[in-house]
Amino acid sequence: MPYLAVDRENSANIELYYEDHGSGPAVVLIHGWPLSGRSWEKQLLALLAAGYRVITYDRRGFGDSAKPACGYDYDTFARDLQELLTQLNVDDATLVGFSMGGGEVARYLGRYGNARVRGAVYIAAITPCLRRAADNPDGVDPQVFADIQAALRRDRPCFLGEFLLDFYNFEDFVGERISDEVVQLSWSIAAMASPLATLDCVSAWGTDFRADLAHVSVPTLIIHGDADRIVPLEASARRLHALLPGSHLAVIAGGPHGLNWTHADEVNQALLEFLEANRPSE
Repeated sequence: MPYLAVDRENSANIELYYEDHGSGPAVVLIHGWPLSGRSWEKQLLALLAAGYRVITYDRRGFGDSAKPACGYDYDTFARDLQELLTQLNVDDATLVGFSMGGGEVARYLGRYGNARVRGAVYIAAITPCLRRAADNPDGVDPQVFADIQAALRRDRPCFLGEFLLDFYNFEDFVGERISDEVVQLSWSIAAMASPLATLDCVSAWGTDFRADLAHVSVPTLIIHGDADRIVPLEASARRLHALLPGSHLAVIAGGPHGLNWTHADEVNQALLEFLEANRPSE
């Protein structure tokens, strides 16, 4: 299993698990909470078939990566991504962030620029600023984040089971676009994550990325479902699109938060069209 060291805690390296497949222009897939790189199954297959090099990795604290007691903030997540791109010698990549993974894309571009990046894709992303504040009145009530953290402290496995039903709008699509087994697989991945990482990342969701987005100058695609119960379309993708002149917004009708599974065909079509339009000339 491939790992790379990005940091250190006490006596041990902090290592990220990653997978690097295929050849062609690089696409880096950055997963959402509380899952891992395995959540990109349907995109991985489509991208490899279309002739792309596909890199997935597990965020620190999740999947098969190290589970330290530190570093669950976006400055650290962006630094981890920079280490990954540097150590794998990845250039001219398209960064694709799902949900909280969109935060890595924004913070990375804000901090490290686009020297290694050709394009950016935000899928059901938490950008530009999810937490309500005086200068962000359309954001989500901070009490929502506090309630999630309280539920995680009380019974994390139970909360994750309930959360994933809303993640996929399960009752709307069971037997049609999703199965019980997919939800169980997602629960198993989520349950094996670090309890501390699962908790601390909720605080990171409130990060304000508006200053980072002011530095974005690469072609950008935004994909979001109009039935997203976790990250509402109007609080995120609509505002992100307005902040990024020239970006393209693809709204997936009926799409829940986990639309990269339930609406994989629609997501993959939008993603591949964007990649092909920005594919480097041979």
